[in-house]
Amino acid sequence: MRKPRDYDSELKALEDKAKELKAKKVQQLGELVIATGADALSADELAGALVALTETTDAGKKQSWAKRGAAFFHSRSRRSGRTAERDSGSAQTQPGGTQPPSGSTGTA
Repeated sequence: MRKPRDYDSELKALEDKAKELKAKKVQQLGELVIATGADALSADELAGALVALTETTDAGKKQSWAKRGAAFFHSRSRRSGRTAERDSGSAQTQPGGTQPPSGSTGTA
């Protein structure tokens, strides 16, 4: 005879996993903001820029932003190998990384 499933414990485990994933996502987004230098912007400026990004329907702009973001991560991964011993996982601000909120930020 099969053992009956404990749906309550399975549901609790899934809820815990979802909370863990959400917390990880929030942490990674915060690290991204810091790494790009966007932490120098006010919360209103950053929110406005992000809203403008999400409202953009121009595929050319989105493609350009995607390329710029990929280049940012690619150059960052090469630098992180050299600074891994000095930098214990905290994100560094990129020189000249602060962009005006004109919609020309690196990631969407």
